[in-house]
Amino acid sequence: MGENRKRMVGRFTAPIVAAALCLLALMLGLLEWSGHEVDRIARNRDHAIVSLVLAQSMERVAHAQESSTVWDEAVREARKRPLDERWLDLNLGVWFEDYAGIDEVYLLDPQGAPIYAMRAGKRARPESYIAVEDATRPLLSGLRRTPIIRKRTEADVAMLSPGQADIAIVRTRPAIISIKPIVTDSGTLRQKPGTEALHVAVVYLDNQFFGGVAEQYGLAGAHFALAPPANNGQRSVALHDRASRVVGYLVWQPFAPGSQVIAALAPALAIVLLLITVVLFVLASRLARRTHDLEESRLHAQHRAMHDDLTGLGNRAMFEQRLDEALARSRRHRTLLALLYIDLDRFKQVNDTLGHPAGDALIRQVARRLVAEVRGYDIVARLGGDEFAILIGEPEGRASIEGICARIVAELERPFDLAGSQAFIGASIGVAVSPVDGLDRTELTRKADIALYKAKTDGRSRYVFFTQDMDHDVRSREETYRELRLALADCDRQLELHYQPIWSLEDRRMVGVEALLRWQHPEQGLVAPGAFIRSAEESGLITVLGEWVLRRAVQDARAWPGLRVAVNVSPIQLRSRKFVEIVREVLGHGGVTAERLELELTETALMAASGEVARSLADLRGLGVHCALDDFGTGYSSLSHIRDIAVDRIKIDRSFVNAVDTVPGAALVEAIVGLARANGLRLTAEGVETPEQLEFLERVGCHEVQGYLFSRPVPASAIARLLTKRAGEGDRSSAAL
Repeated sequence: MGENRKRMVGRFTAPIVAAALCLLALMLGLLEWSGHEVDRIARNRDHAIVSLVLAQSMERVAHAQESSTVWDEAVREARKRPLDERWLDLNLGVWFEDYAGIDEVYLLDPQGAPIYAMRAGKRARPESYIAVEDATRPLLSGLRRTPIIRKRTEADVAMLSPGQADIAIVRTRPAIISIKPIVTDSGTLRQKPGTEALHVAVVYLDNQFFGGVAEQYGLAGAHFALAPPANNGQRSVALHDRASRVVGYLVWQPFAPGSQVIAALAPALAIVLLLITVVLFVLASRLARRTHDLEESRLHAQHRAMHDDLTGLGNRAMFEQRLDEALARSRRHRTLLALLYIDLDRFKQVNDTLGHPAGDALIRQVARRLVAEVRGYDIVARLGGDEFAILIGEPEGRASIEGICARIVAELERPFDLAGSQAFIGASIGVAVSPVDGLDRTELTRKADIALYKAKTDGRSRYVFFTQDMDHDVRSREETYRELRLALADCDRQLELHYQPIWSLEDRRMVGVEALLRWQHPEQGLVAPGAFIRSAEESGLITVLGEWVLRRAVQDARAWPGLRVAVNVSPIQLRSRKFVEIVREVLGHGGVTAERLELELTETALMAASGEVARSLADLRGLGVHCALDDFGTGYSSLSHIRDIAVDRIKIDRSFVNAVDTVPGAALVEAIVGLARANGLRLTAEGVETPEQLEFLERVGCHEVQGYLFSRPVPASAIARLLTKRAGEGDRSSAAL
């Protein structure tokens, strides 16, 4: 009986034991395979993270550079000689060490020679650049071949300027080297390709850098090595420069969850089959969590690609996508769609006075106020910097759009609280409405941008709707700009100077002439400067145009001994560090003494840029050149400002001269003459057309006059005839006075 029981138990237990052993072997095999698969996924993830970290580090350095290298002020400061090293420290050098963790910064002139250096947060000798020169040479060559256009990175984040970056060994240490040109942000500064100053940033891939990588991405023991590790328990990836040369290796201790699970659970699996099921469940749970984390990372990266990090609003890419969708709905349902382009006024002053953190806080507050002023389904986006855009879907009409714009302007004029200080800004808004102003994104955004430009030129802190005449003005300015460039290529044929005589009331003789530019347009005939000077200033051609006028006026003045020649100059010319040297060179080659040259600047332009212009005026006066303030009374200056800037002469505007036949007008001119004489300033009255005006000006003590009563502007040959006539007829010309 006992034997039978044993045999029966054996018959039942043998299959059970065999089945248990087979199941155990199957589960062990499955567990082994799963562990290796998890390890493979972890290795792939580590390699992907390494590539991503290096790419993002290069882009981060490049974007950090653009915060100061795409800036008109930086272009001007880089051109200064001598350099303002303190300014460079605060904006292009030492500042980057705190702002972006950049270890070394070098500023190169257009020829690639170092002119400024910063190392470890302190200003250094420019010669220290020699340590990175070999590594930057191919980058410089590549950058000079790159056009100055906007581009996008793989993350679809707009780059404002081209750049070159690489990994190299610098001072025996691995480093990221990034080069950016210093370019204009407004487009108003003329920069010939290849003449930009260059900004070089060096970020060392040291233990601190790799320690941060290890902590953030889970790459245990991450460090740099010149050779791959001999230890099979470590992983590495080669770091290549642009020439595909191996610079070194990033080495780390791989995260191998599968192997760890097998090592921990194998003894327990040999004890009981139940634990195998538990282990599989734990492993499956871990795999699920890992997959969930990877999916969350993907969604987070997708969100960042379409949203602004600072404000959380949609970025330009998202806004353009939403605009295309809204335009499609508008075309399909024949509804209105309003596009608002918003540019903050006086935002740069906040950054300059309170710092970039305060500027970032201000941008966040602006974003919140904009969102609060529109409906929940309207789209608000930050396009970059201090530029925002709003998409108003299906507004009730123009009045509704105007109400939104008015509220936004008023809301952004309210003070902003920033770190215990109050900041006051404003907003200029350009509005384009579909379908009236366009049915596609390119046309609608172009017209909104034109309206924004109009709002800013009309005085800021306002909103302007696009109208067709604005488009005509833009195209007209562009056409004038193209034709003016052709004219400058043929100056002596299309451009000429006319001169209006200036007469002295003290000894009744012609004492000078004012040079007035005329454009002999091939189709339009003689064009006065009012029709094209603004276009020349906006396009940067005013510097070339002004230099031609100066040279021609001095050349013509050689034929008129004893006459003063007055030349109008733009504040853009006076801001140039080279202008004083140009005047010195023109006078030297022209054979005219400095005392015979008088430079005229309008009152409004002088006061708007007094700090920059005053230094140039002081240098010009040091040469002996006289300086005059044109159209006095039409701007907002006072005689105290004029005294500070130290001009020699003021010219009373023709609008005041025309009003001397009225009691208020006569009193105002008499007051101007009295105050000017009391301050030792010479006076010239413009636009004298009647004997009564002349008699009044002579009675109140004006020194000189010019106007149609004596002569219209005439070619240079006519001035020579006037002088010859005066010499032949004695005082007959003065009798006309």
